[in-house]
Amino acid sequence: MANSTEALERGLTLAPRFDADGLIPAVAQSATTGEVLMLAWMNGEALALTIETGIAHYWSRSRQSLWKKGETSGQLQHVQELRIDCDQDAVVMKVRVDGDGGCCHVGFTSCFYRAVAGPDGKLLQIAPDPS
Repeated sequence: MANSTEALERGLTLAPRFDADGLIPAVAQSATTGEVLMLAWMNGEALALTIETGIAHYWSRSRQSLWKKGETSGQLQHVQELRIDCDQDAVVMKVRVDGDGGCCHVGFTSCFYRAVAGPDGKLLQIAPDPS
């Protein structure tokens, strides 16, 4: 834990600030293209395992359990770089993905395969359907 705002914001000590549920948002992006692949959550154990193993681990809020991304699908996320934001309450990881490179549980490479198309809130699919 950083003992001052200066230490938190400018220091070189990792001192993640987890929310009231013990979680921190984690964005995974392609190390090659920079495309945002997914947003998930990490607890302290997931963050520590990610740093220790170089493989992305998350906390599943729906299952209330630790989750090693790609363990069953073969789409492991190899962390090439992990960054923490200025107030240490969010992380961004540049990852290389095994298998077909997909990250979305419905088959798309990125979970962000739709765009809001206008003021009416309609969605436009911007990636080809993988099925």
